[in-house]
Amino acid sequence: MIRHVFLTGSPGVGKTTLVQKAWEAISSSGVSIHGFCTEEVRESGRRVGFDVVTVNGQRGILSRIGAAAPSGRREYTVGQYVVDLPSFESLALPLFRNASDGSRKVFIIDEIGKMELFSQAFIRAVRQALDSKDCTVLGTIPIPKGKPLGLVEEIRARKDVKVFMVTKENRNAILDEIVAELKECLKMK
Repeated sequence: MIRHVFLTGSPGVGKTTLVQKAWEAISSSGVSIHGFCTEEVRESGRRVGFDVVTVNGQRGILSRIGAAAPSGRREYTVGQYVVDLPSFESLALPLFRNASDGSRKVFIIDEIGKMELFSQAFIRAVRQALDSKDCTVLGTIPIPKGKPLGLVEEIRARKDVKVFMVTKENRNAILDEIVAELKECLKMK
């Protein structure tokens, strides 16, 4: 039985936008929505990093181009981006405390990618959320490229996960399918 819905596709194809539209579509059904999205940060039209933004609007830094880690801390990088692990963990990890409180909910995890996977605590929290009977996860994962990401492949292989491939061709038509699958997961039909 499918309990979780994930979107995958190329960077910039519209996965986060679809996640936001899906949560808007189901939030009117009385389902509690928790979690976060990852948003690009741009300055003068140029992408300079990523922020984590919670469903209720709190914002924290995930990464910035070339930002040096405070002295004494290990630096985590993905390409030109330096991941601010303390900022990410201090905002994202407390959100998981609500994942298994006994109420019916959708938990947004946008995204589970290289930057987020530097956090072992995040990996544990995602696994617990996926195993929780109280929540349905709506998340995004990258398409397989290069070295496999352990947790991403674990999610892709789970029998209780449905993965939608988002493309430029289907991104405007796939929302109804995603919402219908979420409603099925939540037994809302």
